[in-house]
Amino acid sequence: MARYIMVMVGGAIGSLTRYVTGSAVTSRFGGRFPLSTFVINVSGSFLIGVLMTLLTERFHPHPNWRLLLVVGFLGGYTTFSSFEYESFRAVHDGGGWIGLGNLVGSVALGYLGVWAGAMLASKR
Repeated sequence: MARYIMVMVGGAIGSLTRYVTGSAVTSRFGGRFPLSTFVINVSGSFLIGVLMTLLTERFHPHPNWRLLLVVGFLGGYTTFSSFEYESFRAVHDGGGWIGLGNLVGSVALGYLGVWAGAMLASKR
C-alpha cells in the first residue's frame, strides 16, 4: 500500500508543480511557441538525469524514493503528451516551423538535460 501512496503523493505534487511552472512561464513570456511545455520537458529531462543517477549509482535509498520522485513526481510533472499535441496543433494550424522547432528542440535539449543531470549527479 505504501508504494501506491508514494506514487500518488509524488504525482499530485508533480502535477501541481507543472501547473504553477507552466502558468508562470506563459504569463511571463506568452507567445505562440509552447514555451511552458518546452521548459517543463527540458527541466523534467534534467531532473530525471539527476534523480536516476543519484538513486541508482551514488546512493541506494529505499525503492519508495524512486516511486515518489521519478514515477510519481516526474510522472505528474513532465508533459510529453501535451508536447506532442501542441506540436501537432502547430503544424495543423499552419505553423510547421513552430511544430518542428518544438519537436526537435525538446528532444535534443531534453537529451542534453538528461546528460547534464547525470553528469552533475555523478560527480563525487
